[in-house]
Amino acid sequence: MPVINTQSGTSVDEIADHIFRISTPVPPSVMPGGFTFNQYLIADDRPFLYHSGPRRLFAMVSEAVAHVLPLSTLAYVGFSHVEADECGSLNDFLRAAPQAVPVCGRIAAMVSIGDLADRAPLSMADGDLLELGHHRLQWFEMPHLPHGWENVTVFDQTSNTLLCGDLFTQPGHEPAPITEQDILEPSEAFRLEMDYYAHAPDTRQMLTRLARLHPSTLACMHGSAWVGKGDALLLELAERVSPG
Repeated sequence: MPVINTQSGTSVDEIADHIFRISTPVPPSVMPGGFTFNQYLIADDRPFLYHSGPRRLFAMVSEAVAHVLPLSTLAYVGFSHVEADECGSLNDFLRAAPQAVPVCGRIAAMVSIGDLADRAPLSMADGDLLELGHHRLQWFEMPHLPHGWENVTVFDQTSNTLLCGDLFTQPGHEPAPITEQDILEPSEAFRLEMDYYAHAPDTRQMLTRLARLHPSTLACMHGSAWVGKGDALLLELAERVSPG
């Protein structure tokens, strides 16, 4: 795991074809049990950063991006929902990358980002596609899954990677960059402790829809990325959070 910043522990790892996990640990002395904040950078003709990280991590995350490609070449900064760790340093990235465009779901664009962002956002409706060059991203509206009316989930059709945001959040500050080990049990233990899900009535239906994509890589925002039969794991999560 290449550590880019020895002071913060921020690291960069390629977890799928030209998809890089940027991860900054939060030690147990700051948060009991430790934690991680992850962003995902897709290096392509039009580079895409998914989740900016909070403002206080901008220096570390931008340094990590620059380790892979020139920061000024970013074309898009996207995110799942409006929260500090998803888009807190959005405007910092827009200043550093003059051609970059915020990209988010239509609800986030309408109720928040159209006002908060320094540049007008690209608003993505359910099913919309974003072509990066080699990679092709599809947007899925997932309101309140796990939280936030404006929440979306993004699927890279090229690498079969689901950018799944706060789904499968795992605690700990030293997880492997990518794993085939079980992430459901630790993520469920964390969910039951924090109860950060909205428990929307159509949660099962939305998770089933994501399972039909048959993702082979889950790019989790907190903890390890995961490889395996993503459809089975998503359906197992559906049983846990919305029993039939």
